[in-house]
Amino acid sequence: MAKVLVKGNEAIAQAAINAGCQCYFGYPITPQSEIGEYMGKHLPKLGRVFITAESELASINMVIGAGTTGTKAMTSSSSCGIALMQEALSAMCCAQVPGVIVSVMRGGPGLGNIAPAQADYFQALKGGGNGDYKIIVLSPSTVQEAIDLTYRAFHLALKYRNPVMLLADGILGQMMEPAEFGEYPYKDPDVSEWALDGANNRPARNVVSLHMPEGAMEELTNEIFEKYELVAQNETTYEDYKFADAKLVLTAFGSVGRVAKAAVDRAREEGMKVGLFRPITLFPFPDKDLNKVAQKADMILDLELNKGQMLLDVRSAVFGACPVEFYGRTAGGLLTPDMIFNKIKELYSTLENKTQAGVR
Repeated sequence: MAKVLVKGNEAIAQAAINAGCQCYFGYPITPQSEIGEYMGKHLPKLGRVFITAESELASINMVIGAGTTGTKAMTSSSSCGIALMQEALSAMCCAQVPGVIVSVMRGGPGLGNIAPAQADYFQALKGGGNGDYKIIVLSPSTVQEAIDLTYRAFHLALKYRNPVMLLADGILGQMMEPAEFGEYPYKDPDVSEWALDGANNRPARNVVSLHMPEGAMEELTNEIFEKYELVAQNETTYEDYKFADAKLVLTAFGSVGRVAKAAVDRAREEGMKVGLFRPITLFPFPDKDLNKVAQKADMILDLELNKGQMLLDVRSAVFGACPVEFYGRTAGGLLTPDMIFNKIKELYSTLENKTQAGVR
């Protein structure tokens, strides 16, 4: 299939349609409103369900209703809108209801602004809902990857009966670039053993998040976390960019990862051994893979459009194997290739001085 010039938000929406999304429920908020607009234009023509909900709370609870029947359902929002969904996301994880949530981040805290940001990493990874649970989180850095990861999000949601979040930001949502819409590449699992389809000649089923008998909640939570271990074993992905011999390794996710590549290329042209480690799955985080990289590197530089949220996971993964530095901006401030390159020069000079002094 030929490549087409497409905006990130619209690419995500079309990929969801291609993935078999039968229901979209959403409430408009910048910078992701085009997703709902696109779905509203195209889903009814295909005989599928589109509803402009009265709120983000209504949207995510409609996703729960559709998901309990094994139907592919999706919502999308941004930052403060996703914040309103946290209780429902906790319930989805407990009840093991599949669904796809697209979060296109904006500046915050509070209502903030509509500029791109990455300060909802904690929101997506650490969760604002109650109890022990995890959401599978995928982070695209290009429009093409947004398409591919939207496909993957629907598959993983059904495969593991868990909500999956596509975590993007305003840069990716609003930018246009050439991309290709291939066919949905996954064979989805059979949902007939658990989906609510009417108790016709079979025992009744319940999909609930309330488990009152003594020990029942602990038993269920332990089972869910065994499932998360399987996700970590089978689904963890990352991009390695020129870090095989790197003394200084950059870590970045999403759109900052693509900006960092330009700085890496420039540093390489000037003889500096610099590479990039970009997590694609934020949960599960590729901690073991990053630790292997850190064992060979002299320093890690974490880059984010926030005050250092992924930094905690980076430091945990590195586990003291080498020093970890941070460089970021927040509330809509952008990192440019020049800014990153200047930080690389500063740190690389420090590394060279330590090498000359015989210190790692």
